[in-house]
Amino acid sequence: MPVVPLLLGVGALAGEQQLGLPVAVALAVAASLLADLLWYAVGRRRGVRALGILCGITLEPDSCVRRAQELFLQHRLRSQLIGKFLPGLNPLVAGLAGAVGVGLGRFVVYDLGSAAVWAGAWTGLGYLLREAITGVLEQAAHLGKDAIALVASAFVAYAGIKYVQRRRFLRRLRIARIRPEELRRKLDSGEPLMVVDLRTALEQAADPYTVPGALRMTPDELERRHAEIARDADVVLLCA
Repeated sequence: MPVVPLLLGVGALAGEQQLGLPVAVALAVAASLLADLLWYAVGRRRGVRALGILCGITLEPDSCVRRAQELFLQHRLRSQLIGKFLPGLNPLVAGLAGAVGVGLGRFVVYDLGSAAVWAGAWTGLGYLLREAITGVLEQAAHLGKDAIALVASAFVAYAGIKYVQRRRFLRRLRIARIRPEELRRKLDSGEPLMVVDLRTALEQAADPYTVPGALRMTPDELERRHAEIARDADVVLLCA
């Protein structure tokens, strides 16, 4: 659900003395902690691959897990705070914390602090902008069902565009794919071929196997290490 507009609205209500701001922030923090504990438990039980469960329902599942892993590897538990402000990444960061064995107590402490900053920031912004938000809500109330239809149409249009883009990408990718058996045949026959293993450190730890002779590098290292990739042979990219 789009939580940020709700938190802004809660802050505006608190500014109009219709709701207690501390109680609203506390409820948002509690809800966030419950959700994060769920994904922490999924990661603890299923490991890194469990994150595909959530990414499977997004419009960009291929880059979803990778972005979360890169964020977690770079910032560790501090990524909980960063992930709170990045749509779609927060559950993945919580799941990664469970997958890599972060202690439950330590996770809860970091998560409570991150949730408090996140909820306080958005409700506080709503409190400060209460007059503007109230005006927008009044205009929406005048439109009635038309306002709901407008928002729903915009969301459907966005989802439709992303879906079409993804189908086109998968169609191009399907043409460029190579089956494992075909790769094995090419390697055994001595064809000029270079395999680049682009999995992240977490993915390699979860599945510590690779194609013999493959060059290992993470996607964020491509810009710096691209010269190591052969220019006179076909290149096969291996990822999770």
